[in-house]
Amino acid sequence: MRILIAAAGSRGDVAPYTGLGAGLRRAGHDVAVATTNAFAPLVRDAGLEFRSLPADPRGSGGVTGKRELMRAAAAFITELGQGFADAMTDDTDLLMLSATTAPLGWHLAEATGTPSVGVYLQPTAPTGDFPPVVTGSRSLGRRANRLAGRFALRMADRVYEQAVAELRLSLGLPALSASGMRRRQEQANWPVLHGFSTALVPRPSDWRPGLEVVGNWWPHDDAERLPPDLEDFLGAGPRPVFIGFGSMAAGEGQRLSELAVRALRLAGLRGILQSGSAGLAADGDDVLTIGDVPHALLFPRLAAVVHHAGAGTSAAALRAGIPAVTVPVTADQPFWAGRLAALGAATDPIPFRSLTAERLADSLGRAVRQQTYARAATDAARRLRTEDGAAQVLGALRHLTAPQGHRPA
Repeated sequence: MRILIAAAGSRGDVAPYTGLGAGLRRAGHDVAVATTNAFAPLVRDAGLEFRSLPADPRGSGGVTGKRELMRAAAAFITELGQGFADAMTDDTDLLMLSATTAPLGWHLAEATGTPSVGVYLQPTAPTGDFPPVVTGSRSLGRRANRLAGRFALRMADRVYEQAVAELRLSLGLPALSASGMRRRQEQANWPVLHGFSTALVPRPSDWRPGLEVVGNWWPHDDAERLPPDLEDFLGAGPRPVFIGFGSMAAGEGQRLSELAVRALRLAGLRGILQSGSAGLAADGDDVLTIGDVPHALLFPRLAAVVHHAGAGTSAAALRAGIPAVTVPVTADQPFWAGRLAALGAATDPIPFRSLTAERLADSLGRAVRQQTYARAATDAARRLRTEDGAAQVLGALRHLTAPQGHRPA
């Protein structure tokens, strides 16, 4: 089968699909990944075909307010929609669409008659179990959670409206609003496979048929060892803690670096700073600055992880069985931070705007020295090891592509 995976956003919105794609390729499928040019090396390093999507996700790492986020998202989606159809070839057998690309990919699937399936990294369907992931982690009550979920989808449709109108025109399709297409897909029980663990988000009982939680898709990485300077630092003393904000906090590097070093020294801990989009940097016998390294190799050797609570980093810390201190910045990050805290695998979140060296030092001290956090993280790691997200997708594809009357129960 010739499969096209379309994904866009930050590194954390794209990297998991390299692991999913590599798993599909090992099962005998031809896999291409359509994403923005910044992530071409990730795709090619996984042995997958890269196809370019016309947008640049960089520059949004400093956005923290909800209004700013909506404006940035609308500009990104409008740019993404231009030339989106060029990523698909005539011989594509299946479209796999992320939450970001699905509202565009649905129209491409309609125009070409190509089957499609959702492969989402966040739960977007309304449920009474929790509020929309973009509004935070505080429950509003079951009825209000569902209403808020529907409202969040309507707001998302507004972000896509211009891009959808232009795309349908270019495809020769009759006019149809973004919200009209979403309703059509929901009524048809369009299948969506969610790439996160039930340890963090059990499947809501009030979800419609076709929505499943299958487990994480781990980013592909062939690296077998860490850089020598990092190995030397790890071996030179007690387990350090990791501090990084991924693609967030652009322009905040100097402030965050000084804050991080002060917090580490107040807590009496060694630390590794990951530069990321913020540009964290510090020197000293007790601090090391690194660039991108595989979380799967580094995290199991740490005492704790301080991170922005992106979905991928949250899962990587749980997989390693180590406690976390979360500093959510925007979007779905407060949701994942709340989930980690509810599990007992992380301290209470520190909102980015409230971050101080003293608060960070206090949370780090508790995360490292109170064993309840480590035990909860270890228990969650055991559960994650029983899940195989890529294998679950393969099983779902066999079901979806089986002839009517011959589909397994």
